Amino acid sequence: MLVISIQSQVVHGHVGNSAAAYAIQAEGVNVAAVPTTVLSNHPRYPSLHGRVLETELVADLLAGVEERGLVDEAAVLVTGYLGSPGNAAVIADFVERALARNSKLVYLCDPVIGDDGRVYVADGILDVVRHRLLPAANLTTPNQFELELLTGLRTADAEGLRVACAALAGTGRIEIVATGCTLADTPEGQLETILCADGLLSRFATLRLPIRPYGTGDLLTGLIAAHLAKGEATEAAVRLAVETIFAVLLRTQDAGTAEMRLVPLPTPGRAP
Repeated sequence: MLVISIQSQVVHGHVGNSAAAYAIQAEGVNVAAVPTTVLSNHPRYPSLHGRVLETELVADLLAGVEERGLVDEAAVLVTGYLGSPGNAAVIADFVERALARNSKLVYLCDPVIGDDGRVYVADGILDVVRHRLLPAANLTTPNQFELELLTGLRTADAEGLRVACAALAGTGRIEIVATGCTLADTPEGQLETILCADGLLSRFATLRLPIRPYGTGDLLTGLIAAHLAKGEATEAAVRLAVETIFAVLLRTQDAGTAEMRLVPLPTPGRAP
């Protein structure tokens, strides 16, 4: 079992592959983690060091992934934060080659383009995500803001979310996991992760805790990928991932830390 995960990396904290890679391994799945950035920490801190990796370096790393036969071995391919329009283009090229080479490969695209009403990537990245990566994906995990941005549709209620998911899927068979959702009928004090597959919604609600550590979306994507690699159906993979993340957040709240407390990774259904 192998997941290829292409996204950011930080020295301190848990975002991008620095959240996903450990979680994938803790679930008993091997991971080939390809960085698009190497940073000291995420941007919430008052200082930031490191950089987005050069496109030529990312392309070289992906060439090595292909030359070592990892595409043939992998069950799931994940893309997250891309870093630059150049990186986005070479990663899209890699995704297309990988899917052509391994017909059983599941491609999970996490758009990572914005949140809380703000887009934080260059226009060139958004274009690649919209026109090349999403059409190739089997599964995508946008947050509620990203889903609305990508479709131009409001998701105030369940029907609106279903219509937006249908628009994002287009003529494809992509399944959509909308994260961080608050709909008209979401119980007060709760937050929902919603799977839309074949027009049907599966809703997973948890308490809205008074903390917002960075990287929860990256952790969710990594956990879903790990469970898919182990043969779980999408609905079960999402449910297990949500349970684990909520346990991590409870532990983080109890510890009073700014960064998620990942180690050891909680087992779904057990106390954190």
